[in-house]
Amino acid sequence: MVCSVTAYGQKKNKKKEQATSVKQTPAPKPTKKSPFKKYSELVTEEAITDEGLFQVHSVGGKYYYEIPFDLLNADMLLVSRISKIAAGLGGGYMNAGSKSNEQVVRWSRVQNNIHLRSISFTNVASDSLPIQLSVQANNYDPILAAFKIEGFNPDSTAALIEVSDLFLSDNPALSGLSDNMRKTYKVRNLDRSRSFISRMASFPQNIEVRHDMTYNATAPPSNSRTGTISMEMSQSMYLLPETPMQPRLYDERVGWFTIRQIDYGSEALKSDVKSYIRRWRLEPKDPEAYARGELVEPVKPIVYYLDPATPEKWRPYFRQGIEDWQVAFEAAGFKNAIVAKDAPTKEEDPDWSPEDARYSTVRYVASTTRNAVGPSVSDPRSGEIIESDIIWYHNHLRSYRNRYMLETGAANPSARTLDTPEEEIGEMMRRVISHEVGHALGLPHNMKASYAYPTDSLRSATFTQKWGLAATIMDYTRYNYVAQPGDEGVRWVRMLGPYDEYAINWGYRYLPDANSAEEEKATLDSWIREKAGDPKYLFGGGNSFDPSSQTESVGDDPVKASRYGLANLKIVAPNLAKWTATPGDNYADLEELYGELIGVWTRFAGHVITNVGGVYEELKTTDQAGATYTPIAKSEQLESMKFLNEDVFTTPDWLLQKEILDNLEPTKAIQAIENMQSRLLSSLLRKDRLERMIENEALNGAEAYSMTAMLSDLRKGLWSELSGAKDIDAFRRNLQRAHVERLAALMKQDERRRSDVSAAARAELKAIQASSRAASSRYRAGIVQFHLRDIDALIDTLLSAE
Repeated sequence: MVCSVTAYGQKKNKKKEQATSVKQTPAPKPTKKSPFKKYSELVTEEAITDEGLFQVHSVGGKYYYEIPFDLLNADMLLVSRISKIAAGLGGGYMNAGSKSNEQVVRWSRVQNNIHLRSISFTNVASDSLPIQLSVQANNYDPILAAFKIEGFNPDSTAALIEVSDLFLSDNPALSGLSDNMRKTYKVRNLDRSRSFISRMASFPQNIEVRHDMTYNATAPPSNSRTGTISMEMSQSMYLLPETPMQPRLYDERVGWFTIRQIDYGSEALKSDVKSYIRRWRLEPKDPEAYARGELVEPVKPIVYYLDPATPEKWRPYFRQGIEDWQVAFEAAGFKNAIVAKDAPTKEEDPDWSPEDARYSTVRYVASTTRNAVGPSVSDPRSGEIIESDIIWYHNHLRSYRNRYMLETGAANPSARTLDTPEEEIGEMMRRVISHEVGHALGLPHNMKASYAYPTDSLRSATFTQKWGLAATIMDYTRYNYVAQPGDEGVRWVRMLGPYDEYAINWGYRYLPDANSAEEEKATLDSWIREKAGDPKYLFGGGNSFDPSSQTESVGDDPVKASRYGLANLKIVAPNLAKWTATPGDNYADLEELYGELIGVWTRFAGHVITNVGGVYEELKTTDQAGATYTPIAKSEQLESMKFLNEDVFTTPDWLLQKEILDNLEPTKAIQAIENMQSRLLSSLLRKDRLERMIENEALNGAEAYSMTAMLSDLRKGLWSELSGAKDIDAFRRNLQRAHVERLAALMKQDERRRSDVSAAARAELKAIQASSRAASSRYRAGIVQFHLRDIDALIDTLLSAE
């Protein structure tokens, strides 16, 4: 450790001495007072001291860090969390334990001060290269705080600074309030008189601080009459490894969360963007046994503690959900790589805290939010995951109960109740925890995994019990909505699959012979090539144009799967009132589930819409055969349009259950159905979808399903009543108006750059106008005739304005 100290010389005054007749006596030199206090003056007998990474001292309301000189300029990860939160803060997706910031910091000495800097590793270059000087000069790290050195320890190996102000001032880098929240809640300032440090503890690798922050706010999220927002913040400062873990280069063909660096030392003719996967550091205890192919325990396993607030009856399922990943790690050569433990009691470990950076926790949060998340904290130098906290929100149970009833109730008798059997709810929770742990291990969503399995195979007990519902738990394939009444023994709930083992092996397999990320690349690439062409091992994060990479879908045929799903919903709908009835209760459950029923059907229909103008994406490197992007076959798109015209854009009589509608607020259900159909129509007529169809026709000619053909097929379906002067009910009239408005919107979107989209939209409007004008005279005076004449006038107005 080398500390640079700037020395200042004093210039001697060379003015000529003035003559004087009086002999002058020189004044005595003043004794120079040291700027530092003695250690005993700072750390008095009343001091409360805690030894660890730094010694921390509490003396008379002041807090001191005793920073060893050998830890100056060491990389430390500072994680800021809200450990106690005001009700409603953040709109429901923030909770006790939510992370507000993470950053690498360094302590450094500058003359008689200690500076705390926030360090970025986004722009890098090797220390041995000249360009590193420029990287440093153009990426000057900000100073978060500066502290006067108050004194030194007795052997002068550490400096003492008072850190109270760091935690009692409104430092944005440590705050739990974002700029947006400050605006929303009209926060004026931090009230220091109501802010205080409640805990400061030092451990061998980390320092933990808890401090209460109270803000004056005009519009707080709760307790509005107080004009106050109070929260307890947790600051965990963790010493990062002196030697970072060897990073592993990211490959987009296998899904991983990443860190990103811009390397200015690259030999390329530009800076080189490098992405490394985020993963835990797993190294075998017995490298020789590992090399022989034996299962070996890691030096440091991944340990998750269960929040003491977790209800006892759910704890076994949470443990299972965590340890389900042991099988995947066995594929990577490790046994017992991930384990679940109960948090120690206060008697066992009074210092244990879920906010402590040393511990990863599954947090059980008392919140009405229906969700679960799996965030983690990683070393930005290498991607090494340091710790994570899985968040389970209490009311998420209700979401899974509801979906279980709606999506499986037709064929699954145990789902036909508001009181889902505890064992089945537990199984759902187990799989949600597994999904979130997957995120915390580094895996993002893989929406392509559900497309790996044939749709009809999901009706097979043998297949689903062995393979599950999708090739990974990281897909959003929650339930088997394909299975039909009579399909005995099928699996209803998702589970881990072959892709999970593949991805964990790819990311965590220990490669001792590779001394750099670049040396690993050939081996990692070979593993991908071994699985090439097998849909179980493809990755797709989900996008708007690929029907094989959709959320909430199951099977490899969206039309067939949605037909099966619709058949089941037509059984659920007439039974919904009976299944949700509780003597003595009102119809709130029925209203909630009916709204979600419409939402489920919307998703099924949306999967089919993606086929229209759809393009398959299969990520490849330049040395792999085949195309990355392949348009959906014309025949599949035609079948999809047929389904949409017959089952989506017709009036859904099966949803109009009298027993339901008679007990809901008037017009509420009708509006929900109208809104659903209008949203689906707008999705079908998205400009980017139409542009893909134009490009497909330009490249593939008659083999493509053209935009004009699709618009024509849609018009013939939506306005089919006009050819025979059939009645047009309220739902269809609403949808027809929405059709006209959406076509007009397409013309307006295209104003700046006229294209085939605006031309086709104009032609469709004129065709609708001509048909409506001709048909209106065939209807008697009444709402249908009024509707058609209104359409005629509306199109006139839209075209003239355009």
